Amino acid sequence: MAKGKSTISIEQSLFNELSQLIEQSQRQVFSHANSTLTVLFWKIGHRINDEVFKNKRAEYAKQIVSTLSTQLKRQYGKNFEIRNLRRMAIGLQPVFLYSSLHIFCPFFCLQKKIIVTSDCF
Repeated sequence: MAKGKSTISIEQSLFNELSQLIEQSQRQVFSHANSTLTVLFWKIGHRINDEVFKNKRAEYAKQIVSTLSTQLKRQYGKNFEIRNLRRMAIGLQPVFLYSSLHIFCPFFCLQKKIIVTSDCF
């Protein structure tokens, strides 16, 4: 009986260890995906802001953003609805105080031990 208990204990220990590795990898993938999307949305908003809103084309801006939204939604899905594109661009306005994109990159922030809080935005 002692042999059976130790085999179960080893199996359970190995299972627990492998589960931890899998879950850690899943968290890293999710974190990387979120970081990548954050950077993508920042870049999209930045380009829209530079080309449309900052150039004070208010009437024309609505048309451009609407057309972009239609085209992007068709090709890439509902993340690019008009309200989301506006949020990407408008959400950047307070951030223009920061001159670089790295404030949005959690990996950079972790490497440099920067704590990103809501005050940063």
